[in-house]
This record gives sequence, C-alpha cells and structure tokens, in this order.
Amino acid sequence: MSEEPKPPVPGWPEESAQRLEKAAAVRAMGLPVYPTRYARSHHLGEIVAAHGDKSLPALETLKVEVRVAGRVMTKRGHGKASFATLSDGQARLQIYVREDAVGEAGYRLFDLLDLGDFVGVAGRVMRTRKGELSVQAKELTFLGKALLPLPEKWHGIADVEIRYRQRYLDLIANPDVRRVFVDRSAIVSEIRRFMDERGYIEVETPMMQPIAGGAMARPFVTHHNALGIDLFLRIAPELYLKRLVVGGLERVYEINRNFRNEGIDSNHNPEFTMLEFYTAYFDCADVMDTTEALFAAAARVAAARPIVFKGREVSFKVPFPRLSMKDAIVRALGDLDRGLLDDPQGLGEWVRSTAFRARCETSGVDPRPLEEASHGPRIALLFEDFAETTLWDPTFVTDYPVEVSPLAKARPDDPTTAERFELFVAGMELANGFSELNDPLEQRERFLDQLGQREKGNLEAHRMDEDYVRALGHGLPPTGGCGVGIDRLVMVLTDSPSIRDVILFPHMRPEGGRG
Repeated sequence: MSEEPKPPVPGWPEESAQRLEKAAAVRAMGLPVYPTRYARSHHLGEIVAAHGDKSLPALETLKVEVRVAGRVMTKRGHGKASFATLSDGQARLQIYVREDAVGEAGYRLFDLLDLGDFVGVAGRVMRTRKGELSVQAKELTFLGKALLPLPEKWHGIADVEIRYRQRYLDLIANPDVRRVFVDRSAIVSEIRRFMDERGYIEVETPMMQPIAGGAMARPFVTHHNALGIDLFLRIAPELYLKRLVVGGLERVYEINRNFRNEGIDSNHNPEFTMLEFYTAYFDCADVMDTTEALFAAAARVAAARPIVFKGREVSFKVPFPRLSMKDAIVRALGDLDRGLLDDPQGLGEWVRSTAFRARCETSGVDPRPLEEASHGPRIALLFEDFAETTLWDPTFVTDYPVEVSPLAKARPDDPTTAERFELFVAGMELANGFSELNDPLEQRERFLDQLGQREKGNLEAHRMDEDYVRALGHGLPPTGGCGVGIDRLVMVLTDSPSIRDVILFPHMRPEGGRG
C-alpha cells in the first residue's frame, strides 16, 4: 500500500497534502501553479454594477466579453457542466463552466480547483435559467493554489481570537470586515483633505525619541547600538510639532503612530493612530471650532445614516454641547453641591466620607486614588470615574485642572484651571486640545513638578525636555493644538465595539499564552 501523503508543513491539516497533489497535477498539465500576472478587463463589482439589472435576452443580445479573476469561494456541479463563485474582495460573481466550451483540458483544470484557489476566466456575461448573473467560461487560467483550506463560518469567542490573529482569513470570510477598513481609509482621506484645504502642512516627526514627551504615559524602550543610547517609541508627536511652529510653520499636522506601554482592552491598543494639529495664533476656543468641523466632516463619510454605535444612535449635529469638567461631575452625580468642587478641604473630607465610599462600592470605583490625590487630580478622577461614560453624543468638556495639564496654558482669570478641552463621544475620549503653554520658564517649572511626581512613583508623569524648553525660549507664538484618536473615531463611525475591530493587526498575546 502506498503511504498516505503528508502535509507539507508540520501542523498543517491533512487536506493540504491532497491540495499539494492537485498542484502537482496542474504542473503535469504544463501549466504554472503560481503564474506572474493575469490581464483582467473588469473587476467583479463592475460587472455586477453594469449588468446586474439586465435580463437574459438583453445579455444575449449584448454579447459582453470579459476577463475576470478571483478566489474560488464555492464550487458545485457534476457531469459536463459546473458552477463556481469567485470573489475579488469587493464583490462575488458566479462562473458557469461547460466542458464543450472550455475543452477537455480546461474542464480537467476546473476539477483540480479547490476552494480558496485563484483562477482567471475569459468568457461572456450571461444569466442562467434560474436568473443568476454569471460569466460563461470560454477559457480558464490557473492563477494560484491555496494549500490551506478556507475557514468555516465564524461563531463563538474562540473564532474572534482567530479573526484578530489571522486578519487575512477574517477579510476573506467576512465582507463586513472589509467594509470597515475601506471606510477607515475613506475617513483618514477625509481628515487629510480637511486639513490640507485649511492650509495645514503634513509633516513627519521622529518615532524614536530620546525623551518620551507630549503626553502622560509609559513608553516602550529600545536601544540604538551605533549611538549607544536608549530611545523611546513616541507616546505623542506634540513637542516636535510645536518646535516646527517655533520654526515658522504656522499650521502643521501629522497622522501618526503612537506607542504606549499600557493595558489592552476594548478601547486601548499599545500601538494606535492619532491626528495632531497645531495652529499659530489660535487659542483653545478656535481649536474646538476646528475640531467640531473636522468631526462633522468625518461623520459625513460614514455609510450608515443615522450613525449607530452599540445599538444607540450618535448625533454629530453641530454645534456640539460644551460644559466644564466640574459641571459634568455635578450632572453625573446629581446630588453634589457645585461649590464643594471649589473647596479643596471640603472635597477631601467628602471623598473620605462613608456615604461616598458606599457610592464608590455601588459604582465599582476604587476610592483610594481619590482619597490620596491632591485637589486638581481629584477633580479629574471624579470626572473619569463618574462622568465620562455619561457623555454619548459628541460633547466638549472644558476647564481641566492645570495639575493634570502640564503642557496647557492656564486661564488668565484662574491659574488653577487650564484652557483645555476633551471631546467625548459614546463615553470615550476622542480628542484632547488646549491653548499651548508658550512661556518657557513656566513650562520648565511644570516639568520640574512632573519630575517630582515621578519621584513619588507616578511613572506616567512627564519627563524634563530641556531642548523643548530651549525651543520655547526662541519664541512660540500663541498656539492652539489638538490630538484626535483616529481608531476610536472609526470605531464609532463604523459601529465597531472594540478597537481591535478597526486595527488590521492588533497586538495579541502569543498563541498558547505568554511568550
């Protein structure tokens, strides 16, 4: 007895051995298994769009000849006639193969096709007697053998894991996934168009930086052998973009990849995409107006009307509501005296009260960080713990504490409050902007304060950047800036519940657990 063929790669299914034998049979016919190119006349979607509404007699009259190609998704039939469905990613179309049309060799080639293989088809557009638009093949060209089978239909949590790890299979099996990433591309293109039309210059800043600055986050560290120094993958491009404003580029933006060595959940991925833009002679209010117009333009790209996220409509109608952080806290808590938020001692006593601890227990909030924080960070924590998730339609939250805004200018009438906003949509922060601090000496004092916080154990506190202070010493005009989370914006506009659904290759634990 002959030995059963073995899979060509350890761990591959037994079916791959049979597929490899079919590839050998194709070669035995004198045909290449992996040819270089194929000249198509149409994409499948073009044929569907042009002829999908035409009747059988109309197509017989037109006699439209085409050359198409795609992946075999289904295959059926027997005897002298068979059918297959091709996909080119954008659309699907049936092909009709008769032995008397393609010849004995062509029909033999069709028999050797597996689901997942690529094939080229030359023939005439027609409609079957059952009414399905098809291409009747006159010539078949083998274009590529898939040694591994197509995935089954997705179901269950385990399959979600596979979808993220093997996005190529996800794209093959799920047309809706492809649409998400096509929409993402359109949204990013609209963002670029929006910025370019307003006179902004797109720039590129370093992704490896000697100081991880521009945000309060933990960085990834790497080492440069030639220079003999450690470098950080950037957590934000902010300080470099403002250096360019110092240099006279009054309107700059970057669509950038950032890296933060933090947790992974439905709203966070260690590698993510942001837009950051900076405008000379703008303040926080000007930046809010620009951000509002940008989000409204991006929302118009979304295919669905109305926009729905997690089963709930999201209205991007302008103007977006605006409220201060303290007002948002009062509105979320309901029974809190607004004046207490202006009283550091009174607020401290309140967050240590039995009643407040009971509220925290009910809400699943750890009260200890609130008890230990100073007044400004305490206000920010109250907002994060109780108010963020209550903001569904796009809402600007303003007047952040200076203590949690080390790069923002303080309000002229209140040195404890920053000229800063964040935009919240569906309970998530999607944008962060402010009037940029341009006093080099005050900026240096803010950095020193952040260093003190690092010494006390806050690993996300900002590092000192003396070169940035030096740049400010040469003069930064009044400037407004903003960062926009593109991944989260795409989540909302495509109704994708997890950030992993809008990142083609999200970070995952190694297969089988920790590596």
